Amino acid sequence: MPTPKPIPGSTLKPMTFPKVNGATMTVGGPKENWTLLVVYRGKHCPRCKKYLNILNDMRTQWADAGFDIAVVSADSHEKAKADQAEFGWGFDLGYDLSEEQMATLGVYVTEPLSPEEADKRFAEPGTFVLREDGSQIVVSISNGPAVRPELGELLDGMIFNKTKDRPHRGTV
Repeated sequence: MPTPKPIPGSTLKPMTFPKVNGATMTVGGPKENWTLLVVYRGKHCPRCKKYLNILNDMRTQWADAGFDIAVVSADSHEKAKADQAEFGWGFDLGYDLSEEQMATLGVYVTEPLSPEEADKRFAEPGTFVLREDGSQIVVSISNGPAVRPELGELLDGMIFNKTKDRPHRGTV
């Protein structure tokens, strides 16, 4: 049975993930800033790394616009740590995204093709933008790695939404 998809405007219940640096991060619920949450497939995905490298290069632009960045996958600590070390990502990088959390986010879940791809089910890409109150103003989920929001366009649109106090869309 497919997982119900998130409803724009609904509040994301707080979820906590371990971070590569040993701390934890919580997304959802009230925050000081808006949040950009990116769910990526994991270490096995070269398209994810390309996307996250672009995001890393845009960190200052997102921060200047009042956004916190959180990135998470179902990968183990070892895999996430290896990626962060290899690519030098400076955003909060979480790991151990559970299937229950995947269902809460409404992302698609994939069974690995082989143990070399991944050692357990993993989430397909998801990009979420949360207002300070935790409500989801953008919900973008994909069933494969080739479809993701272009980050420059997304940032421009979110700056517009923030400054014009635009409502959630897609709620009918």
